[in-house]
Amino acid sequence: MRKIGLIGGMSWVSTGMYYDFINRYVQRRSEPFVSPPILIESLNFAELRALAAAEDWAGVGEALADSAKRLEASGATAILICANSMHKVYDAVADSVTVPVLHIADCVGEAMKAAGTTNAALIGTRNVMTESFYRQRLIAHGVDLAAPDMKNVDIVDRIIYEELMVGKKSRDSERELRTILTKKQQDGIEAIVLACTELDLIVDVDANVLPIFDSTRIHCQAAADWILGE
Repeated sequence: MRKIGLIGGMSWVSTGMYYDFINRYVQRRSEPFVSPPILIESLNFAELRALAAAEDWAGVGEALADSAKRLEASGATAILICANSMHKVYDAVADSVTVPVLHIADCVGEAMKAAGTTNAALIGTRNVMTESFYRQRLIAHGVDLAAPDMKNVDIVDRIIYEELMVGKKSRDSERELRTILTKKQQDGIEAIVLACTELDLIVDVDANVLPIFDSTRIHCQAAADWILGE
C-alpha cells in the first residue's frame, strides 16, 4: 500500500471523518485487520481562520504548503487537503511538492460525470458556494451549478462555523438543512454537492430528497484508490 498524507485540523471534526472513512474504504477492499499507512498533520484552525478573516490567503497558502512539504518529507506519496474551503489555496500547496495533491472538487466532478449528473446545487461554506475556485472545477467537468441563494449562504455558513466545526449539532439546524434541500428539489435541482465535511453531521447522505454527492466520502474513496494503487 502507498502512504498518503492528510493536511488536517480544519476542523478536527473533519479530520476525524477523513481518518475514519479512508480506513473503512481500504478495509472493505482488502482484509479485516488492514490499516492503511496514513500521515496526518493537524494544523491549528484558529490561526488559519484568523489569516483568512484578514484576507491573508497568501499566509494560509504558505501554512498549508509548509505542511505539505513536511508530509512529503515524511514519505507521503500523495496529499489531501481535508477541507473544501481551503482548496482556495490549492495551487500554492500543489506547487510546493512533487507528489500529487488530490483536488476534492475534481474528485467530485469525476464522480458526477460517471453518474451522468449535470445539474446540481452546491452547499458548503460561504467561499465555497460563492467564489469561483471550487465552482469552476465542477463546471469544467460538465456540471451546471445553480446560482447561490444568499439567504441560504448565510444560514449554512453560520451553522458550519458556529456549530458543526466545534462538534455541535442541533435539531433546528437539521430542519433548516432539510428545508433548504427540499426547496432545491422543488426548484428543479437534480442533485446536491455537499461541499463541507461537517455537514455530514446533520444531513442524511444516504436517504435524502435528492441524490447527494458527498465531497468528503468521494475524496476519501479517491484516497483509498491511491493507497491501494487503483
